[in-house]
Amino acid sequence: MTALSERSAASAPGLAGRLRARVGAYVGLTKPRIIELLLITTVPAMMLADRGWPSWTLLLSTLVGGTLAAGAANVFNCWYDRDIDRLMNRTQKRPLVTGAVTPRAALVFGVVLTVASIVLLALTTTPLAAALAAGAIFYYAVLYTMVFKRYTRRSTEFGGVPGAAPVLIGWAAVTGSLDWPAIVVFGVVFCWQMPHFWALALRFKDDYARADVPMLPVVTTARSVGLQTVAWTWVTVAVSLSLWPVAADYGIGLGYTVAAAVLGGWFLVEAHRLLRRINAGGETKPMQLFHVSISYLALLMVAIVVDAIV
Repeated sequence: MTALSERSAASAPGLAGRLRARVGAYVGLTKPRIIELLLITTVPAMMLADRGWPSWTLLLSTLVGGTLAAGAANVFNCWYDRDIDRLMNRTQKRPLVTGAVTPRAALVFGVVLTVASIVLLALTTTPLAAALAAGAIFYYAVLYTMVFKRYTRRSTEFGGVPGAAPVLIGWAAVTGSLDWPAIVVFGVVFCWQMPHFWALALRFKDDYARADVPMLPVVTTARSVGLQTVAWTWVTVAVSLSLWPVAADYGIGLGYTVAAAVLGGWFLVEAHRLLRRINAGGETKPMQLFHVSISYLALLMVAIVVDAIV
């Protein structure tokens, strides 16, 4: 009896470990780090639309629904891209490549997340928010993943639409409609994705080339990428500064605008530094711009929140 209990106790940690690994594999398919970045744009949009704090029930429902929707889109992306993921060092450990999750199970998981997200948003927020989430899932999973990513150098620009969709979903969850402030914040996040992602693509250019994915750094010169990165950074900052005129009635004022100008200057300096390093022919260090871009967006969203509630 003692030996039997000892064997059972010894097997329990193994079972718990396998369960954790299984759950972790499914969570990994949703790309949680990307979802975190998307959700930081949802809350400011909701607070701006509500001119303050929306109800905690609405906030939680929208965040959970948005998380499920973004997770569904990412699962479908992993399912379709499993052939090229195994060719790239950055993605070789994804669950579908390692075999931790089967393709069929991943596809079912993606469908379940899709249905759950749309139903939750439809029942707890507004029909428009649910429709926008459904459209974002379709756009990313089908148009971006299956068409644009593999066949055009402009995939990042096309892919920027679902990446900025959480702004519109958050606004629609509060108001049931869309308005110019939501469009402007959507524009900021859309434009921001070009310098953000091209910096990452420069770092992993060889990976994309190995997988025959025509990302911009693969099909053109580093200088061209640097020039386009600088141009899109300028556009991002310009769009961010246009929020005050269209959202003054929603609480956006001088405080946000000063913050947007300072943060935009920081973002621009780093983009121009990248271009100078490229022109100098030395080490380009694109990840410096990548990390600055994340901090820029996060702090800009904080500035929106502060102006919306103060």
